Amino acid sequence: MNPIKFEIDKETARGRPTNGAVIAHTPDEFLLDFVLVVPGQQPVVTARLVSSPRHAKALLRSLEDNIKRYEARFGAIPEPVVQKEGSVRPTVPGSDGGEDPN
Repeated sequence: MNPIKFEIDKETARGRPTNGAVIAHTPDEFLLDFVLVVPGQQPVVTARLVSSPRHAKALLRSLEDNIKRYEARFGAIPEPVVQKEGSVRPTVPGSDGGEDPN
């Protein structure tokens, strides 16, 4: 099988900073809002991905596989610190996994 070649513009290749995510879903799609949380400032959505449930599940499996391979090579990734009232910061601030809040 031939490798797939992707094109990427300079703006996308630069990437966007993110230290949090809010994940929501409808019956037909998953919405992944990647946010930048800076103390004392309003969190800002830096990117939004909209995916079918099937592709969201494939992404989950791919992330699991990549994390396993990363940890086998570089060691365990520490878990996020759980703060008051069970909130986790900065991994998934405000995520409840429910319907799209917009």
